[in-house]
Amino acid sequence: MSAVTAAPAVPGPVAAPALATVLVPAYEPDERLVHLVRALREAGLPVLVVDDGSGPRSRPVLDAAAAAGADVVHHRVNRGKGEALRTGFAWLAREQPGRDVVCADCDGQHTPADVLAVARRLAVGDAAVVLGARAFTGPVPARSRWGNAATRLAFRLATGRRVRDTQTGLRGYPAGRLAWLRGVPGERFEYELRVLLAAAAQGLRVVEVPIATVYLEGNASSHFRPLVDSVRVWAQLARFVASSLLAFVLDALALLALTAATGSLLASVLGARALSSGVNFLVNRRWVFRRAAHGPAGGEAVRYWLLAAALLAAGYGGLWALTHLHVPLLLAKVATDAALFLVGFQVQRTAVFTGARARER
Repeated sequence: MSAVTAAPAVPGPVAAPALATVLVPAYEPDERLVHLVRALREAGLPVLVVDDGSGPRSRPVLDAAAAAGADVVHHRVNRGKGEALRTGFAWLAREQPGRDVVCADCDGQHTPADVLAVARRLAVGDAAVVLGARAFTGPVPARSRWGNAATRLAFRLATGRRVRDTQTGLRGYPAGRLAWLRGVPGERFEYELRVLLAAAAQGLRVVEVPIATVYLEGNASSHFRPLVDSVRVWAQLARFVASSLLAFVLDALALLALTAATGSLLASVLGARALSSGVNFLVNRRWVFRRAAHGPAGGEAVRYWLLAAALLAAGYGGLWALTHLHVPLLLAKVATDAALFLVGFQVQRTAVFTGARARER
């Protein structure tokens, strides 16, 4: 699996960015959208604006964006940023096949120079995702600074990859990735993070280009809701945590009971894991990874218990080593399971419940 690469913008004029269209999802935009469209058109970049159900009050701004040279398509009702991006990807694949895409926000956070920098880096052609990464220096709203720091840490724990700016809306994708992008689940702000998770799971190359950190009026124009949308972003990981805690409690209680009853650590570990893994498989399949109740379970079950067997061997080895070092059994159990937790999540998400990502919406 390739690592995320921090890469400077490619210096000097590059003709290839002319092949990229800038996709701007917009919900209740103001004049900053018009200024962005004008600047990008002057720089020679085509612009597609997807109006995500803004309503009649935003019509003058959207009309002005069209007059400035943007193509504008509309959602009749607000469907979320993820759906707006997918609408844009579908439009580009149909109307401008073979054209790369750079996604930018409409609220003034992305300067035309930074959009061009991402387009130039995308034109090199060696990455599946190009991120415009902010440094978060200077006056940055607390919710943005700490929110990105928390998401960055969680992303690294979940994937093993270091990404400086997981929440940036300035991103570049090659034309060949448009169908893949349309298949990534997520309707609202969680969509962009799921793209990164999918890229990490598939070993795709992600590079980052340094851009300016711009927040206007304390980021008051952002439609990101810190509590609600953060929950949506990490919902699957949160469900996995809850499922794992349930399995841990069942496993630990059964382990203690069986050890007291049999005196055999190996038999107790096997019995406890048989109980907890059966419950965990059903909960993960139906609730965590949202597989259909009527879908085929055989292949998933085989992959799950192969993983469970590998984790069981690793867990038993950890328990054996720690208890022989005179670590109390319950503490050894906590330490061992914590070490294997992220491994289990990543393997289940990417290799066990493989149909979940294609079916989620």
